[in-house]
Amino acid sequence: MDTIIHQRVALCQKGEYPKAICKMPSGWVVLGDVQFLRGYCLLLPDPVVPHLNSMSEAQRSAYLLDMTRIGDALLHLTDAIRMNYEMLGNIEPALHAHIFPRYNDEPEALRTAPVWHYDWKAARAFDINEDAAIMQQIANKLIADNFAVPCPKKPNQ
Repeated sequence: MDTIIHQRVALCQKGEYPKAICKMPSGWVVLGDVQFLRGYCLLLPDPVVPHLNSMSEAQRSAYLLDMTRIGDALLHLTDAIRMNYEMLGNIEPALHAHIFPRYNDEPEALRTAPVWHYDWKAARAFDINEDAAIMQQIANKLIADNFAVPCPKKPNQ
């Protein structure tokens, strides 16, 4: 199976995915395609599996722990007041976890609603110039806490 998750993990492994932040024991931390909530990340498992139930108990524990460690880092680095974690798997048959920081300054109608109520098409797209700082902060925090290692260097770097 070759899903977008498989493709992105392969790019992370080669150091060619621009949204890659760092590598954790269970997979890759990447910034979301859109940034309607500053710091929105995903955890892509490596190796890719169809769903959480495909993993052994040890793999599940590592993946879920890594997911919450990303949330802890975002709580530490931003003014988020809580985290939302979601694994849906409805379209792509490849596990991936969405990690959404939630903020007090979100529009009132959306502040306590599921993030899927946002207009994703109108959201600010990932921009390496705007997002490099938060990506580096997340990587630095997870690496300093010994939860992650840097991404491989891109070719010609």
